[in-house]
Amino acid sequence: MIKFDRFTLNNGLRVIVHKDINTPIVAVNIIYNVGARDENSNETGFAHLFEHLMFGGSVNIPSYDEPLQKVGGENNAFTSNDITNYYITLPKENIETAFWLESDRMLSLAFSEKSLDVQKNVVIEEFKQRYLNQPYGDIWLLMRPLAYKKHPYKWATIGKSIKHIENANLQQVKDFFYSHYAPNNAILVVSGDVETENINALAEKWFGEIEKRNIKARNLPKEPAQRTERLKSVSKKVPFDSIIKAYHICNRLDSNYYVFDIISDLLSGGKSSIFYKKLVKEKKIFSEIDAYITGSIDDGLFVIHGTLYEGISMKKAENEINAEIEKLILKGASQLELNKIKNKVEASLALSEINVLNKAMNLAFFELLGDANLVNNEAENYAKVNSPMIKKIAKRYLKKSNCSTLYYYRKKESEKT
Repeated sequence: MIKFDRFTLNNGLRVIVHKDINTPIVAVNIIYNVGARDENSNETGFAHLFEHLMFGGSVNIPSYDEPLQKVGGENNAFTSNDITNYYITLPKENIETAFWLESDRMLSLAFSEKSLDVQKNVVIEEFKQRYLNQPYGDIWLLMRPLAYKKHPYKWATIGKSIKHIENANLQQVKDFFYSHYAPNNAILVVSGDVETENINALAEKWFGEIEKRNIKARNLPKEPAQRTERLKSVSKKVPFDSIIKAYHICNRLDSNYYVFDIISDLLSGGKSSIFYKKLVKEKKIFSEIDAYITGSIDDGLFVIHGTLYEGISMKKAENEINAEIEKLILKGASQLELNKIKNKVEASLALSEINVLNKAMNLAFFELLGDANLVNNEAENYAKVNSPMIKKIAKRYLKKSNCSTLYYYRKKESEKT
């Protein structure tokens, strides 16, 4: 169980403190309640661009990394469709450096054409390298608009198009910052051998004078239920054919989330899983196949992604996947299988509670979901999953009419120009 203290500054910044006496390292994590789902459909990729801009210098500190490195600290960040998360780990005696750095860039970035151009070029290069010039890299650029028609999950975190980043101007960037980056739209978590009283004093000193901002109201369209299957075929220069199937599922706070997660482990969680034993090892349909959930805060996806062996037809591969899902719907899972998966989940959760940074990020995320204490209910939620639940949920959601399928073919020699 992760114990913590919690307080809120007058400007709305929520602060969580978790004391861990077992490490000299402190984790300082700030999560901003903004992701790709908060972007204008004609200005996508901004949340991710901001992840880069936040390291390009703030109003009083021209270099973010240099002072942190001098005190033995490390940092990084990530953006998703739902959140943007920044974190620092450093020796506890130097913790005030983290407060100084994070508060200054929350106050204001050093907005300049030069910084914007530099970071735009970085993001554009990332777009090209990871999504356009890498085999299978554009799968989610194709899959998201196939699966989502209304909700802004229909574009990837990197954005719809390089053009959106190329055309970003300084005023758009400033508007995005002041609409989303603010103490009243952030959660600060400190995890390590620290005292709440001291963290309270540091938070007041460094963040207390930053004023609240008018946060852009979030009014996202709910994705309509999918009634008919959606299919898309592409032919690209890749080594092997691949198939990606995505089924609409519940949101992160729904109790069925844990059922879907268990199902994904049943199907592809290691060498004793259904897909590996039947479709990889025994029948040699796939060289590899995975099942996973996107873990989105709003209604997400259950994804199956398989790479076909040479000579296996797409139709056969898909039929084999469907056959295994039908068996799951009819038979569910044995108690032995469930116990094995639950034990692995429990061990994984316990392991995540050893690292101070993991604890800081988890507390921040669950606080954003509504209550940091929800992190302590995870093991119990997984433990409740049983075979009847699995059969019921699989039958309800893992059906053709709720599925979007991308057939990703290897381009034949005769097709090459």
